[in-house]
Amino acid sequence: MLVEKKERVIMGIDPGTSIMGYGVILERGSKIELITMGIVRMDHLDDHFLKLQRIFEKTVRLIDEYKPDILALEAPFYGKNIQVMLKLGRAQGIAMAAALSKNIPINEYAPRKIKQSITGNGSAGKEQVAAMLQRLLNFKETPEFLDATDGLAVAVCHSFQKIGTAGKGKTYSGWESFVKDNGKRLK
Repeated sequence: MLVEKKERVIMGIDPGTSIMGYGVILERGSKIELITMGIVRMDHLDDHFLKLQRIFEKTVRLIDEYKPDILALEAPFYGKNIQVMLKLGRAQGIAMAAALSKNIPINEYAPRKIKQSITGNGSAGKEQVAAMLQRLLNFKETPEFLDATDGLAVAVCHSFQKIGTAGKGKTYSGWESFVKDNGKRLK
């Protein structure tokens, strides 16, 4: 019989080869709280392989520091530029390899699923996602780059996959109504 942990640390990553966003949350039962979020800049590096090395090294350092129980990644979206898709796929693969090297399980989510999970709208903009995360996790500072809140959104999305269905089976038209009815579940 599996006993579910009362607490777990979830790391979310929005992979990119110019800027990688990340966020780490602590899930305690049905409550979540922000541990950290940030970015890894690589736009100053010209060599694609140096960028991949930086993604790997920084992801391993974050794992060593925050000891996540799971890594949640944003899956590359389908675009018209195959070269961009290839580079994003490599960035995601490198982050996965870093987690796998530390025996951390991985989940991935489509961008639309993440936005739907956070805002109730799969077409929401980055600013809407960031604003909802500020309300859900009660932080005031606006990150310099929205890539940080994008990484955080992936972690929160993963958490909501479990706790989002733990209610009374009620459906909500969006996060506004969910938060109104479930404020005590959010920190």
